[in-house]
Amino acid sequence: MNIVQITPGAGAMFCGNCFRDNALVAALRQQGHSVLMVPLYLPLTLDETDQSDGTPIFFNGVNVYLEQKSAWFRKAPAWLHRLAASPALLKWAAGRATKTRAADLGDITLSMIRGEEGNQARELEELIAFLKTQPRPDIICLSNALLVGMARRLKSELGAAVVCVLQGEDGFLDALPDQFRDLTWRTLAERARDVDLFIPPTHYFGDLMSRRLGLPAERIRVIYNGINLEGYGEAQSPGSRAQSEGSPTLGYFARMCREKGLDTLVEAFILVKERNRIPRLKLKIGGGCGPSDEPLVNSLRARLKAKVFLDDVEFHPNVDRAGKQAFFRSLSVFSVPALYGEAFGLYVIEALASGVPVVQPRHAAFPELIEASGGGVICEPGHPKALAVALEELLLNPDKARALGAAGQKAVHEKFNARQMAREVARAYEEVKRPGPVQAELPHAAEFQPDAAPPTRR
Repeated sequence: MNIVQITPGAGAMFCGNCFRDNALVAALRQQGHSVLMVPLYLPLTLDETDQSDGTPIFFNGVNVYLEQKSAWFRKAPAWLHRLAASPALLKWAAGRATKTRAADLGDITLSMIRGEEGNQARELEELIAFLKTQPRPDIICLSNALLVGMARRLKSELGAAVVCVLQGEDGFLDALPDQFRDLTWRTLAERARDVDLFIPPTHYFGDLMSRRLGLPAERIRVIYNGINLEGYGEAQSPGSRAQSEGSPTLGYFARMCREKGLDTLVEAFILVKERNRIPRLKLKIGGGCGPSDEPLVNSLRARLKAKVFLDDVEFHPNVDRAGKQAFFRSLSVFSVPALYGEAFGLYVIEALASGVPVVQPRHAAFPELIEASGGGVICEPGHPKALAVALEELLLNPDKARALGAAGQKAVHEKFNARQMAREVARAYEEVKRPGPVQAELPHAAEFQPDAAPPTRR
């Protein structure tokens, strides 16, 4: 199949959705499919080979913002449009991406969902013009539901089926300002009719978005996210090794923010330390940490110092792939007690791939993942004491921890890996792709020139 994967970049931030899409594209290519990965807004920040390398960035983040704020800029000459998409400005915008909030993006979000009727219609036409220089796609996959405004024009101009992945959009949409929230949800539901198939990563999230968008069951196909297993699984039981060395280690690896429950985990760690049944317990905190996350991290450092436990805690912000895998291999137990309705939680699969058992809250997608993998236990959400009890019980029972870690690792190799994800996605694509004329071989992406000028480069 010829497939186009459209994925927003998150600038300087690590993004689980970007990781998922990038791993999917790599696996689909390995299975013989032709896949063009098109980045939007900002560059992708990844810990694996960037599958979009060499493709122009469309819906440049600077242009999208200026088109929203200025009616004059929407009709600006091509040279100014290109100037706003310069690499220097993109780099600046990428650094500021970590500071964006849903509360500040209501108007742009609604406009993007309106597609050709929104203020960024010019960007959509440039994307379509570029895709017309490529072999005709059988499938165009949108990375998340906030992009469904593109579907109508993409289908009418390119004749391809449009598939949309669902990846936790509800939390962002619910955080929009009051004057935009309901209208944006209604517009999203109306535009969702243009999409041929939605792919949620869990039954939990599929059911939730089906209710909120009024999607019929036949237009939803649940496919678990998967990861590239290269570099995982060398050590079968890292938890038991850490226990036997007398240094059990609790781990957290996600964005270092309150929404992911980092402060909840730190309080649970303090409670376990104060009980002193595991006196040599360590805590390792890893993951993305941007400027907006630093105040929380600094406050947690102060809290740990006041409790005289700071020396037992390590922080590992923004590590590369090798560093992440080494991080997971050093753990005995893992937990990211997210407070919101997490649609999946790729970090759970990364921990299980390393043979590390997990303790997660009893809400959102976590019970489903624990049941499907057999790799952990669940506890009451949002309660440091309940989390502390669950963590302590597992840390004091290395045989149980070892069994859970082994079961979870086996499950990841069987059904939570990128190859399996790609196989299931390809089957879903085959079912919805549309017949059409075979298009002659056309210029490579690098030759495309929007507005008769060189494209923005990564």
